[in-house]
Amino acid sequence: MMTAGPAACCLVVQNSRAEDAGLLGSWLSGAGVSIEPVHPYAGDALPGELDSWSGVVVMGGPMDAWDDEASPWLPATRALLARAVAAEVPTLGVCLGAQLLALACGGEVRRGRAGPEFGAQTVGLLPAASTDPLLAGLPREIPVVQWHSDEVARLPAGACRLAVVDPYEQAFRVGPSAWGLQFHVETPVSMVRRWAAADDGALRSAGLDPEAVVAGVAAVELAATWEPVARRFAGMMSSRRP
Repeated sequence: MMTAGPAACCLVVQNSRAEDAGLLGSWLSGAGVSIEPVHPYAGDALPGELDSWSGVVVMGGPMDAWDDEASPWLPATRALLARAVAAEVPTLGVCLGAQLLALACGGEVRRGRAGPEFGAQTVGLLPAASTDPLLAGLPREIPVVQWHSDEVARLPAGACRLAVVDPYEQAFRVGPSAWGLQFHVETPVSMVRRWAAADDGALRSAGLDPEAVVAGVAAVELAATWEPVARRFAGMMSSRRP
């Protein structure tokens, strides 16, 4: 059974061997947060309660957010996210994690209307981001890495839209302390290279050269934008330390 120590401790739900917390985990650890990964795809049980955790991060994965039959831990993950939102536990959903957050709170997820997004992209923040507790102070245009085929088609009631790249929702907040990021910020080049090899056919079907996609990600500087965001998230967890 997992237990949290006296420091701020973040539960990280990893949905695939191919995607861990990457740079995000390093940034949070550097800010004094203990990272505790759980691997439900490998049979790990998710905690029933969140009293021992200062925050929750749910990572991405290749499965559809609604495909409970193929990925039978997804209902428990959505339930965990719903509890985190209700308890105002600092929460971050990345890519699939953002889609699961939307579903957990009454939103809708479906296959992307405009096809998949792969590789480096610049996302424009909406005006609401300028006063958001997590994203305030970021430049209007932010660098991200995209790797998804599905979309959040409808946000949960009352959610705050923070970034949109037509036609896709890119960032949103549910309640005061739960964020969904459709994009990735945690991706070292080695991780993206593995994804490109696994998704070679999908990339080529989209008219993309896998090596060019990897090179494009390698040219993007994520840390300057996203490490300060990670540290801000760490501060939220530290202020809530159980």
